[in-house]
Order: sequence, then structure tokens, then C-alpha cells
Amino acid sequence: MKILLTGGAGFIGSHTCIELIKAGHKAVIADDLSNSKPAVLERLKELTGQDIPFYNIDVADKEKVDSMFAKENFDAVIHFAGFKAVGESVAKPLMYYRNNLDTTLTLLEAMAKYNVNNFVFSSSATVYGVPERVPLVEGMKTGCTNPYGWTKLMIEQILTDAAAADKNLSVVLLRYFNPIGAHPSGRIGEDPTGIPNNLLPYITQVAIGKLPQLGVFGNDYPTHDGTGVRDYIHVVDLAKGHVKAIEYADKNKGTEIFNLGTGIGYSVLDIVKAFEKANDIKIPYVIKPRRDGDIAECYADPTKARDVLGWQAEETLENMCKDSWRWQSNNPKGYEE
Repeated sequence: MKILLTGGAGFIGSHTCIELIKAGHKAVIADDLSNSKPAVLERLKELTGQDIPFYNIDVADKEKVDSMFAKENFDAVIHFAGFKAVGESVAKPLMYYRNNLDTTLTLLEAMAKYNVNNFVFSSSATVYGVPERVPLVEGMKTGCTNPYGWTKLMIEQILTDAAAADKNLSVVLLRYFNPIGAHPSGRIGEDPTGIPNNLLPYITQVAIGKLPQLGVFGNDYPTHDGTGVRDYIHVVDLAKGHVKAIEYADKNKGTEIFNLGTGIGYSVLDIVKAFEKANDIKIPYVIKPRRDGDIAECYADPTKARDVLGWQAEETLENMCKDSWRWQSNNPKGYEE
């Protein structure tokens, strides 16, 4: 299949691009590079041996999206593009609703016009809100604690309604847990702008000396060590989940939801200790107040993805920590070099 990856130059999109090509598919990337770097494209070429068509566009721009669809003859879309910082979404909700909903609506309109019927959406475990229990199962009640999460849940509803109205449309909603790690080559990885929102880039930037210490937000949660518990999944495992999802979409109509996680919850301090052990590096940290919107624990029941997609996470926590450090130590300034 020829598959459009919106936001395909980003952390998850770039890793998915590699796995799609390994599986025999063709990838086209559309990205405005607002949260990614042009160097990613050169490294993808290096890692795949292919020139990957690239459109430097905002996916909310109807004319440019229409022009791209007219030229490329896509079979499927994997939609990664979107603003994704929880704190920023609380401060700038209108920006998040406008960007994240507009890009999705523009894509759906173009897909309908050009008869493209397979859609995989990059959703999030955030849509479960404050869970009544863990592990989280796809059929559980949803609800959000921040505008970022609400955009994900609203888009899930838009896509579900679109698939109900158009019987040719196949939609797969992938609820990610916490992607970490990097490509084992050390050539692509997570390169956030400013102080990282996510734990592993924060740890690796402390390890490389870019930041003085790790801030741990809250140590009074009802967990085994007081710090927040999350389901950390290797980004390459996550990318392989997208390959399974797009192949499933091609053979099945309607809407399906899948958790992509390991099913194991690790606390912030568990991750710090695992990183220190895997890489023999000490990580200084300081306890800070809880962040608004953070919950005590969140981890997946990934049974449905295993049973229906034939996918499950394979990488160990040690590999996640080693691959994250390989990427950071090989690229101390990220893609800037």
C-alpha cells in the first residue's frame, strides 16, 4: 500500500515510516516541521535506502492537501500530526482544538473526494481520563483532564461517526501509552524542543549534561514508591503496531480501538533506576509538586491488540533505556548537528 504519514517526520511517525517500508509498503510524509527537524528525512533515507516523498505542508491547508492527494493516489492514511503538550493545551486550548480537529477534518474530506478508505489515528491513553481501575481496557469509560486529551477523544468520535456514515471507510484508533526508546541504529530518536515533557528525553538530557537534574513531579501518589506509574513502550514496538493496524484496516470496515502498551506499570523512579543500571550513569533528581492533570497510575491491558491484530510489545525495559541513551549520546544536540 501507499500510505500517507501526517506528522511523519516526528518521533513516532519516523519510526513507523521505517517499519512500513520494511513490511513492503510505500510511505509519503506530510509535515510542517513545527515539531520535527529536516535532518530526520535524510536519516530515513539512510536507514531505508529509499527517497521518501515529502510534502512540507500544514495538513489543515485544504488546497495543499487536495493537491497532494490528487498527485499521490494513496491507499491509506496514518494521522500523527497534532499538537501534543498537555500543559500547553491547558494554556492555549483554542490553538489545540483548532489545529488538531482541523487537520483531521481536512484529511477526511480529501479522503472522501479521492476514495481513500483506510485511516489509522494516533490517539492516546489520555482519553481514559482518571481511570476507575487499571489495567485499562478499550471498552472502559472515557473522559479527559485537559484539552489535549479532549482533542484526541473528539477526533475518535469524529472518525467513528464518519465510518458509521460511510460503509467503505475503515478506521483504527490506536491508544498509545508512553513511547520511549529510539531506533537501535542511534540515528533517529526523540528530540524535543526546550525542556522535555516526556520522562526519557528528560533523563537522557540530564545524563548528557544538557540539564542539571531531573524534576520528578510528585512523590505522594498512592503507588509503591509515591511516584506516578505509567506503561512505557518501545517506540519500535509501537511502530510495528501501526503496520499491523493499517493491514487490519485494509481488510476490515468500520471502527476498532486498540491499546498499544506492554501491560506493565513502572513508576518514575523505577525508570530512573532502570536507566542508571542499563547505562551505568547516575541521574540526579529533585522532587517537585504534582503537575495539574497528572494521574497516579495508567497502564494497558493489551490483550485485544494481541488477539485481533496479532501484535504485542517485545522489547525489554533495559533495551528501551539503552536505545534512548544510544540516541542521545550519539546526538548530544539532537538533530541540530
